Amino acid sequence: MNNFESFGLSQKMNNALVDMKFTKPTPIQQKAIPIVLNGFDILGSAQTGTGKTAAFCIPIIEMLAKDEKSMALIMMPTRELARQVIDVVNQLTNNGDKIKSACLIGGEAMRIQTKQLSNHPRIIVGTPGRINDHLENKKVNLKSCIYVVLDETDRMLDMGFGQQIDQIFKYLPEEKQTLLFSATLPDKIIELSKKYLSDPERVAIKSNNVLLTNIEHDNLNIDHNKKYKELLNQLAKREGSVLIFAKTKFGTQRMAKKLCEDGFKAEALHGNLNQNKRDRVMSAFRLKKFKVLVATDIASRGLDVDHIEHVVNYDLPQVAEDYIHRIGRTGRAGSKGSTICFVSPEEQGLWDEIYYLLNPDTAKKPKKNTNSRASRKRITELSLRKKPARSFSKRSGPRRRDESSGRKNTRKNSEEKKLTRSDSKRPSRKFKSSNKDGDKSERYVGKKNNSKRPSKKFKSSDKDGDKSKRYAGKKNNSKRPSRKFKSSDKDGDKSKRYAGRKNNSKRPSKKLTLSKMKSRSKPSRSRIN
Repeated sequence: MNNFESFGLSQKMNNALVDMKFTKPTPIQQKAIPIVLNGFDILGSAQTGTGKTAAFCIPIIEMLAKDEKSMALIMMPTRELARQVIDVVNQLTNNGDKIKSACLIGGEAMRIQTKQLSNHPRIIVGTPGRINDHLENKKVNLKSCIYVVLDETDRMLDMGFGQQIDQIFKYLPEEKQTLLFSATLPDKIIELSKKYLSDPERVAIKSNNVLLTNIEHDNLNIDHNKKYKELLNQLAKREGSVLIFAKTKFGTQRMAKKLCEDGFKAEALHGNLNQNKRDRVMSAFRLKKFKVLVATDIASRGLDVDHIEHVVNYDLPQVAEDYIHRIGRTGRAGSKGSTICFVSPEEQGLWDEIYYLLNPDTAKKPKKNTNSRASRKRITELSLRKKPARSFSKRSGPRRRDESSGRKNTRKNSEEKKLTRSDSKRPSRKFKSSNKDGDKSERYVGKKNNSKRPSKKFKSSDKDGDKSKRYAGKKNNSKRPSRKFKSSDKDGDKSKRYAGRKNNSKRPSKKLTLSKMKSRSKPSRSRIN
């Protein structure tokens, strides 16, 4: 099949393909399009840049045009890839067919996406997380969705979308056609295909003659501290757009800032940017407003920019298969490209795995990398399995369960020690029940020295009387002198009220008669003219 007309497509679809300058189908398109048109499920594996997007979009749109009640759901791992797929869908449906589409991705307002869903779109493209959000809010109905596409499935599972995918399939009808595409087919993808695909057709396109012949590969063994200086030298030598892959989000942002300070126009692309910032960065990069784009592995899947000529792996990927996705950003559509890897001594194990993946016939199979995240997790799980379970007791601390026979002996020893304790450590408090409300000094007979807590001897009749009698147990009553005064003297001469004071001369009494108070004349105030 040398052209698209041999697939038996409609005239509207052929016109749309001519407008998009699609003249000759790629190998994945030659195998996948007839299978989808015949209604079979597909388990396809092909590398990036081979035309997978058109391989499932063309036949799905062709069948939606024949059945006006059907729907299609396309799931992608990243926002950028979903944006690119919805652009291809819009170009293919811009030929007179009334097929509406919607893009449901994170980072955008739910209100805008809900408005798109109110128009009853028949093609929904999005990420699993946001699609699941709309399903829980009952904003989208997938009962008539009979076409489901999972693209870059290995990446979706690596990003932790497995539970969201399982949740979405609960809303789908039982009878449906499922297309699963992935750059690689590890064991977890095979298990997922057995769960959701029914007698799928296996479509595999090898990448040895598709990517590696038109891409020049170089690797440079260098110390990690010298990588940035070598990067400046490589950027000065190379012309055209450059895509640099770094490991962390903070590292991409810091590197882009340093490159701008050193005279290179650069921008960063990572997961912490909001959707508006991502769109601005990608649109500016497509328009060649800056030369260098520093990104994490978020740009390794589905980033379709034709003018990327060089890919620099500043940090090697943690998984060897991601290297193929990275270098697939250059050499698009058969054009030439180049890639270079900075390999530090700490990354030698990662490079051995990548080299074996590129040359499986000539290279030796490397040892398993024990420094990767998955291997470290596996080692910790094995070590936890080998260690016997431990139990804890309050007295003897941790002990093994195998020594359960000695529990009775430890209990006997603890009981004997309790019986042999001396009574002097904890003196008993001997007091009678009748003395609870009486004299408190009699309640603590076992104490050695009762002088620490003197008893307060007073009679109940003296509560409202002379207060000096209430404190009979004190050594020196002079500290708190009693105030002796009569009730009749409250309004009379105040000097008689303080009879207990030593020296009454400090506060002389003021004896004034009413006549003297009247005879006092107020001083006149002189006015100042």
